[in-house]
Amino acid sequence: MSAPYRICLIDDDASARTALERVLAAEGHEVVSYPDGKRGLAAALEEDFDCVLTDLRMPGISGMELIDQLRAELPNLPVVLMTAHGTTETAIEATRRGAFDYILKPFEMEELLAVVTRAAAAGQRGHEKVGLGDEEKRDVALVGQSRAMQAVYKEIGRVAEKPVSVLILGETGTGKELVARALWQHGDRKGKAFVAVNCAAIPANLLESELFGHERGAFTGADQRRIGRFEQAHGGTLFLDEIGDLATETQSKLLRVIQERVISRVGGRELIPVDVRLITATHRDLPALVAAGKFREDLWYRLNVVVIPLPPLRERREDIAALVSYFVTRHGADLGGVASVQPAAVKFLCAQPWPGNVRQLENVVKRMLLLAHGYAITEELVRSALTQGPSAGANAEAGGRSLATLCEEALATARREPGLSAVASVLSVVERELLAQAHATTSGNITQMAQLLGWSRLTVREKLKLHGLRPDPAGAAEPAD
Repeated sequence: MSAPYRICLIDDDASARTALERVLAAEGHEVVSYPDGKRGLAAALEEDFDCVLTDLRMPGISGMELIDQLRAELPNLPVVLMTAHGTTETAIEATRRGAFDYILKPFEMEELLAVVTRAAAAGQRGHEKVGLGDEEKRDVALVGQSRAMQAVYKEIGRVAEKPVSVLILGETGTGKELVARALWQHGDRKGKAFVAVNCAAIPANLLESELFGHERGAFTGADQRRIGRFEQAHGGTLFLDEIGDLATETQSKLLRVIQERVISRVGGRELIPVDVRLITATHRDLPALVAAGKFREDLWYRLNVVVIPLPPLRERREDIAALVSYFVTRHGADLGGVASVQPAAVKFLCAQPWPGNVRQLENVVKRMLLLAHGYAITEELVRSALTQGPSAGANAEAGGRSLATLCEEALATARREPGLSAVASVLSVVERELLAQAHATTSGNITQMAQLLGWSRLTVREKLKLHGLRPDPAGAAEPAD
C-alpha cells in the first residue's frame, strides 16, 4: 500500500465519483470529493491537499480552467486530469498548462492509482510543476490516441517552451517533422521562423553552404552572397532532419556553432551570432554510429538533451482508423471527393505491415481516393491501391531504403523493444517485395508465381492476402493443392 495522501476529487458524474472515492480510500488515501469545478476549486484553494484529481468536461469551471487557476495560485499542487475526450490538442495543452499528468477514460484503476500516487508524492515534496504558455490552438497534424502517441504529446507539452535541444528518433515516415513543428508551435518562439533542412537530401559538398551560407566568390558558381539556414532561423527554430547522415567535417562545424552560437559563412571571416532553438531528428542508431566512429560523441551528447522517440505505425495500429479518416478528409476534395471507408476496408488496412509508416499510409489513401471517384472505399479497392503505384514494392514502401538500412532499423527497433523480432521485420519487407515482383512478372497468375517462388499455390494465395496483393482472377480460380 502506498503512503496515505489527501486527495481532492472533482467529477460531475456521481457514479464515477463514488467508484473513485471507494478505490482511493481502499488504498488508505483521504478523499474529499466535489460535484463541480467551482466548489472543487474553492476547496483546493482553502484546504491542504496533496493532489487534485479532476474530470475535463464539467459544468461551470472545466478541468482546463481549473488547471489554469490552480497553477496561478498554487503552482506546487499537482493536478491530474481525467478525460474521455483525448485529442492531440487536449494532450499537449493539458501538459503545457501545467497538469502533472492526464489519464484517458476508460482506464484501469491500477493505472489511476499509480498516476495519483506519483502526483501526490511530488506534491508533498514540493516539486515545481511544468510552467507552460498560453492556450492558443494550433493545427498540428499529429493524429492518434494510442498510449504510444499520448506519451509523445506529453513530452511535447513538457519541453515545448524549455530552452533545450531536442532529438526526435523514429523510422522513416513516422512524422518526425510534425513533432518538430508541434514543439515550435507550442513553444515561446512560435511567432518566429521555423526552418527545416533534410540533411540526407543535400549533397555533402553543398550542405555546409546550405547551413552556414557563403560569400560571393567562395567557390566556383558562387556569384553572389547566400544567407544560410542558421541565419534564416535566427530568433526562431531550426530543424535538422536525418542528422545521422552528416559528414564528419560538417559534424565538427555544427558542434562549434552549438557551443559558441556563432557561424562563419563559407569563404568569409566574419563571425555572425545566431540564436536558434535546435531540433534534430534521425532514423539511425546514433549510439551505434558513435561506437563505430561515424558520429562525434561530443555532438551526440549535445543533441540528446531531450529525446522524443516516435513509434512506428505497426506499434500503434489502433491509430490507423483515425489516420485514414484524417487523410480521406484532407485529400478527398482534391482527389475525387471525400469518400466513405467501409469497416472491412479499415480492418484490412489495420492488418498491413506498413514498413513505410504513416507516410506510406497517406500515399495509399491518396490512391484509394483516386480509384474510388467519390464512392465508398471497399476492401477490394484497398487491395488495388496497395498493389498499384511505387509502394507496391516493399523497398519503395520503406521510403527507398536499402537492405542494409532496413536491417539497421530493424536491429535498432529490436534493441528498443526486446519483444520484437528483427528477423521477422526484415523478412516481412523482403517477402512482400518478392511477391510484388513475382505478381508483376506473372500478371498475378498463382501457378506461375508458385513455380517462381517455390511455394504451393495455397501458400501463394495466403501470402498475397496477407500482403494486400490481388491475384489474377484466372489464376485464382485454379484448383487448390
